[in-house]
Amino acid sequence: MKKLLVIDFREKIKYEDAWDLQKKLHDLRVKDTIYDTLILLEHFPVITLGKFGDEKNLLKTKEELKSMGIDFIRVDRGGDITYHGPSQLVGYFIFKVDGVKNFVLKVEKSIINVLHEYGIEAKESIEYPGVWVEDRKITAIGIAIKKRVSYHGFALNVNNDLAPFSYIIPCGLKDKKVTSILKEANFSPPMEDVKRKVCLSVVKEFGFDSFMVFNFSSCKELSNFGMLLEDL
Repeated sequence: MKKLLVIDFREKIKYEDAWDLQKKLHDLRVKDTIYDTLILLEHFPVITLGKFGDEKNLLKTKEELKSMGIDFIRVDRGGDITYHGPSQLVGYFIFKVDGVKNFVLKVEKSIINVLHEYGIEAKESIEYPGVWVEDRKITAIGIAIKKRVSYHGFALNVNNDLAPFSYIIPCGLKDKKVTSILKEANFSPPMEDVKRKVCLSVVKEFGFDSFMVFNFSSCKELSNFGMLLEDL
């Protein structure tokens, strides 16, 4: 049986806390202590820059960002610069990976399926990673793979404020815009509905037989996570 573990945070999570959690789960997955794991959450406002990203794509000073309550963090994922914030669904994949290109395509397809359910004609791009509605990016994807296990993942704009994307050149692409489910479909689905659809779509695209969801409010609650692992 191929099982998926889903960790669903019901409260916003600081980026650093989620990053630390990914590292711990990555180590457990490398050791085959846990199943493939999908983390679903919303972040407090933060702009992240990938390891090969260009800081010239940040259009505000770090002091200006701080005054607006937005953190700035350089991270070890692929991709360039992006924004995370409330009402944007972020998904982190702690998965065993056989082929990088096929893995990214499955992530993209998982999100495209969900957007089609909301009546949005989304698609992948041969030239650029992520999920697009015409020339507008609705989902950013940035993956890191170490010891054949992935971490980091996607950021799907649901009904989040898109203004902070004007503080950067998203993904380093000057001629591209960003969009959201709200902007494209003229309605805002409940975040829990989006999460449920993402889980089902990931199960389908990656060929899982079943999935288990564990709900948490904060990373501190994961002090008991070891007890849950024993029951898997």
